[in-house]
Amino acid sequence: MLQMLVQHWHEHLPSLDHLRQCIRLLCYAQKNPKQEYKREAFELFSLMLDAVRNEVTRILMTVQIRGEQDVAAVEEPVDLRNVSYQHAEYDAAMASEETEQADEGEAAVATAPKAQPFVRQGEKVGRNDPCPCGSGKKYKQCHGRLA
Repeated sequence: MLQMLVQHWHEHLPSLDHLRQCIRLLCYAQKNPKQEYKREAFELFSLMLDAVRNEVTRILMTVQIRGEQDVAAVEEPVDLRNVSYQHAEYDAAMASEETEQADEGEAAVATAPKAQPFVRQGEKVGRNDPCPCGSGKKYKQCHGRLA
């Protein structure tokens, strides 16, 4: 029921938007556009609710209730012990890729030094804290100013 309601609601919203755009023409017919919009929108809403009721009723009439044996048969896990998810050539291809990556990795490790994490010397200065240089200004107005 909720699925049908959401589906029809998503269809209802663009129809209200279209109605809002078309309602201006009623000014030429000497009718109050606000009152006409309310009337038409309520009529569209009633049609939407009727469509939801009809579809939910149609679905409920086609539902087939099954016994506990059918439910138990569906819920039983399938035995997957004899299933293989790899191609026959997969192991050979992976072995060759691993040796290539190991050769490249050894060369890269030998040339590049290991990156060290940044360690701050002292306390972190907040943007609105006084600048540590002693100028009396806020850090964001002194040394923390963006260039």
